[in-house]
Amino acid sequence: MQPNRRLSLAIALTAALLAGCGTQVVNPVTGKTELSAMDERTEIAEGKKGHELILAEYGVVKDARLQAYVNQVGQRLAAQSHRPALPWTFTVLDSPEINAFALPGGYVYVTRGILAYMESEADMAGVIGHEIGHVTARHGAQRATRQQNAGLGVLAASVLGAVLESQGVSGAADLSSQVAQGVAAGYIAKYSREQELQADTLGAEYLARNRYNPSNMVDVIQVLKSQEVYAADQARAEGRPVREGDDWLASHPSNVQRLQSIRQNAAAHKGQYGDDGRERFLQAIRGMTFGDSPEQGLVRGQNFYHPELGIGLTAQPGWRIQNSPSALSFVSPQGDAALRMLAVPPKTGTTHDAILKDGLKANQGRVTRGTINGLAATHFAGTRLVNNGQTQPLEATIVTGPNNANYALLYLAANDAARNRAMAAMNATEKTFRPLSAADARNARPWAVNLVPFPRGGFAALQTPGVSTERQLRLLNGLYDGGSEPRVGQLVKVVGVR
Repeated sequence: MQPNRRLSLAIALTAALLAGCGTQVVNPVTGKTELSAMDERTEIAEGKKGHELILAEYGVVKDARLQAYVNQVGQRLAAQSHRPALPWTFTVLDSPEINAFALPGGYVYVTRGILAYMESEADMAGVIGHEIGHVTARHGAQRATRQQNAGLGVLAASVLGAVLESQGVSGAADLSSQVAQGVAAGYIAKYSREQELQADTLGAEYLARNRYNPSNMVDVIQVLKSQEVYAADQARAEGRPVREGDDWLASHPSNVQRLQSIRQNAAAHKGQYGDDGRERFLQAIRGMTFGDSPEQGLVRGQNFYHPELGIGLTAQPGWRIQNSPSALSFVSPQGDAALRMLAVPPKTGTTHDAILKDGLKANQGRVTRGTINGLAATHFAGTRLVNNGQTQPLEATIVTGPNNANYALLYLAANDAARNRAMAAMNATEKTFRPLSAADARNARPWAVNLVPFPRGGFAALQTPGVSTERQLRLLNGLYDGGSEPRVGQLVKVVGVR
């Protein structure tokens, strides 16, 4: 949770509503003329606006050496793309999510989360090349054109698409919209299956043009597929439902299909390729933060610690903690209920009553005053007003934490049955809201990617209790689904306490 870096989707939606019926533009990849809401100059201008919002939402990794390295690789790939003249920008975002995305106009983002699971510079180039492909083929502009008829502006369609791809509709900062997000917003995020596969094809082509073996695109998709297998195995081990489908993100084709397609693309490219840059890449990510960062809050088992805000909470047994830049959620084992915590912006109000009235639009209900671990708290159970003048149920608690910062804890559920089943656990979690203790502070230490020689005892000898298991280390090093063990003495990635 990163309360000072939130992107308000409401602002994005209203910031740049552009009128007009479109312009005839030649697609640089296909050579065909298409009607578009953006010409190239508009792409660049709108991408620049969106870039500022993305940076405010996520923050960037504060490692100039790593940023320069990723930008250097990206610029080489872009120079050999179908649109080398764009003012390309490549940024490593401070997020543990395994993701990459792009905005129109040449703005490409990779998270430190996805970098941690790459094995070489060529793998990273495959990720970046795919995103460059979305830009060169004007996929963002095409999506913006489709959305224009729905009343969304170019900036909204483009920026919302990138943000929703990376973290879903939970990226909204507005407290009121957090209570009940519109399901339709998710459709903005989706590239078509054909666009995704085209970006894969272009990524392979850009790798070949830069003397990277296009087969590294296969490695990238295999990494993503391994993440899915690991997540399914974890869910089974914890008694949770396994997520249906085998897609990376909801908007992406299945990784089985992508693997088949990319293998065919890679085989079509013949040439002399250089080394995969494994050593350069590993040295570049050495010391990079792994998992959550102190600025966003740290999940440690069933505990959440936020050193900068000075607060902690504990999830109930079987419940999962989901930490995003804009909100913290404690999700039920069934996935149908959650206690969501939001940091309340000071402009929303400084008193509990003002936050309920102006931020959450509380209408009629029961108000209960009290304390939670010595902190002033107000609980509301009743209804809230929505934009069309209708009401909907609302249950929330406002708590004033350290430094007089206010937090809203929202009780969310798919239906009444889910709410009744989860209510006791949500209430118990709420009661763990506390200022960080000395013991909490000791546990709230960030993790980092380190490099060590592979020992004779294998990954089992490298696991660290409470930090990483043998299975997690195999996943981190691209060997979860099998593969040859590293040779003794070869550098491998491990996770350690910083």
